[in-house]
Amino acid sequence: MEKRKDGFLIEKGTHEKDFIFGTRAVMEALHAHKDIDKILVNKELNNDLIKELLSVAKQERVPVVRVPDAKLNRITRKNHQGVVAHMSAIQYASLDNVIEECYSKGVDPLILVLDRITDVRNFGAIARTADCAGVHAIVIPEKGAAQINSDAVKTSAGALNFLPVCRVRNLYYTVKDLKKMGLNIVSCTEKTERDMYEADFKAPTAIIMGSEEDGISDELMELSNEFVRIPMGGNIDSLNVSVACGVLIYEVIRQRKEA
Repeated sequence: MEKRKDGFLIEKGTHEKDFIFGTRAVMEALHAHKDIDKILVNKELNNDLIKELLSVAKQERVPVVRVPDAKLNRITRKNHQGVVAHMSAIQYASLDNVIEECYSKGVDPLILVLDRITDVRNFGAIARTADCAGVHAIVIPEKGAAQINSDAVKTSAGALNFLPVCRVRNLYYTVKDLKKMGLNIVSCTEKTERDMYEADFKAPTAIIMGSEEDGISDELMELSNEFVRIPMGGNIDSLNVSVACGVLIYEVIRQRKEA
């Protein structure tokens, strides 16, 4: 928690430019097709206007989370009317368009799929490396992903202003679609004996990375064509996920440059 100038406690990393509040203001943002990460709604509210907001949010594919009023008060002490929307600091891209553009240019797509990675700073660091390495897009789910706010953009050193980020409703069906589009699905996991150097990354590739706590979900593992691990030679047997992403991405780059 952090203390504001007025003495109230707010959630760490919350900045006023990252959210809007009030039922009408959020409704207007939805109707204007603004990029919203998620909407928090007081779980006690169920009036007609709230029902309309929930309906429009569903149409716009914006996640809604029901929370206690105290949660909203930690974000802002102003008259939020039980509704706060976390705004995205970027404009999301279409994954289909990204893949189509790669193929039209004769380039083998390199896509990074992030499963259950919720830490904002890790996400920003991953985006920075991905942009430097020439990854064509990062794919994240609507729910269970890091909020892309000003902290994420700052940690990415501005890379999120350039790197396409594709937010999808369901990672499982998205990965299935990537397979249909000709991408090789590679999961990075410690649950394999196959080192990353043994994989062939020269073909169109989607790399799945999971969180340090939960790893990659079983359903995404089942869709994978290959499993690879980053070899470890020290006393610590795991890497920070942003570092692991960098190591694996640059192995892809190495292979492609030598091809």
